Amino acid sequence: MQSKRAEKNSPSMALMAVFLAYALVMGIIENRIPFDFFVPGVKLGLANVVILASIYLFPARDALKILLMKCLLTAIATGTGFSLLYSLSGGLLSFLAMVTLAGLPGNPLSPIGVSVIGAVAHNFGQILVASAVVGALSVMAYLPVLIVSGVVTGILVGVAAKGLLHLARRHARHVWKKPRKIL
Repeated sequence: MQSKRAEKNSPSMALMAVFLAYALVMGIIENRIPFDFFVPGVKLGLANVVILASIYLFPARDALKILLMKCLLTAIATGTGFSLLYSLSGGLLSFLAMVTLAGLPGNPLSPIGVSVIGAVAHNFGQILVASAVVGALSVMAYLPVLIVSGVVTGILVGVAAKGLLHLARRHARHVWKKPRKIL
């Protein structure tokens, strides 16, 4: 017999699993799409739609679990230890920035603004790791390009996440008692 707590958390856990599955599939698909013909190394960040929505819909620790599992499983499915290192460095810095901004009193930024800051933080985290791996600060010269691409992809991810948030709230109201308000 399930405990009351397990019964209460079952819808939320099931939705978290769906979000993780979506993030994993999007991460794998995006890894296969050669999007970097505009700017080498740049990706849209489709899986980040789910991570951003998770920050608004779940407690931060649960959203972090989705992020960590997405990074680990995507690296296992598509990459190497280096891909995990880059994914975690960018993902964790981005997560910290987005959780902080999404939790500010009065919600001064919409999910789109939070996404833009998160995308730039993600790129910054990855360029720091690249600089350490290569052993040269010259990699930082690529940062202005990554900031611009972060703003563009952050807007796209933010718009998609805002749409996902509205859909999720409409169709799964029973899962969240007090989700964060969005603009």
